[in-house]
Amino acid sequence: MDKATVQLVIISGRSGSGKTVALRALEDLGYYCIDNLPVLFLPELTDIAPQRYPKLAVSIDIRNIPEDESYMGNLIGNIKDNPKIHSTVIYCDADDQVLIKRYSETRRLHPLSKNHLSLSEAIVLERTKLSSLCGYADLRIDTSDLSVHDLSNEVVTSILGSPQKNLVMVFESFGFKYGIAKDADFVFDARFLPNPYWEKELRSYTGLDEPVKDFFKRYPSVFTYIKQIDDMIMYWLRDIESSNRSYLTVSIGCTGGCHRSVFIAQSLADKFNERGFNVQVRHRSLNINNNYLAKSQAK
Repeated sequence: MDKATVQLVIISGRSGSGKTVALRALEDLGYYCIDNLPVLFLPELTDIAPQRYPKLAVSIDIRNIPEDESYMGNLIGNIKDNPKIHSTVIYCDADDQVLIKRYSETRRLHPLSKNHLSLSEAIVLERTKLSSLCGYADLRIDTSDLSVHDLSNEVVTSILGSPQKNLVMVFESFGFKYGIAKDADFVFDARFLPNPYWEKELRSYTGLDEPVKDFFKRYPSVFTYIKQIDDMIMYWLRDIESSNRSYLTVSIGCTGGCHRSVFIAQSLADKFNERGFNVQVRHRSLNINNNYLAKSQAK
């Protein structure tokens, strides 16, 4: 098989979710970027890319996607089967209310509003129309709580940390009280496990701190759960890798995203890192909880 001569990134997602920010981040990495490319031109572009554009990024939105859902599936399948192209499909999204707020602040017109739909109706319809494309994504990014800087960093880290044919394992913790993780391939619930929060002296710590780690050592069930998740991922990993995907995101949730989920996600990340996998770790709710932890430490 010939070595890939083109690094292609396809960015899509709902309007207002940050596609333009992601594209600019790739431009800073030296990619030739095309915003709002009509999908019908993508086959021609990928044909000439090996001679003209060794690093290419295109943004596709709802205005330029054919009604025939099978078209995108066949197109992306052909791109992924092309030995001269190493492709990554990134899908950006955010909560409906976040998108409504962003549109209200910018006073922009939603692409689907021309059909006499309200903004909220247009946002919901767009999610439905893009659902199949979301399923083809190698990486899904929930931008609801990300700043422009955070989103740029996440895109850059994902691309630079994704060598060809090397699966990136993303382990993330989150708090159910802030909403379920939307960019995960696997979601595991740790709320049934012993909770350090109920020991007052441990509340100001996180699952990364030794006092909380020592707490979990008293409960074999925690390590049984970690082993079961680890065994399941390892069992299916070869099939996941053979599906030609670039990313696997495993999310662990507990109530606040501060103790149990952090400890388990970090433990799994450490295991896969020791095995030589390309590992990334995100503790989504720790920043949200920083104010609470600071107050707890002050008491």
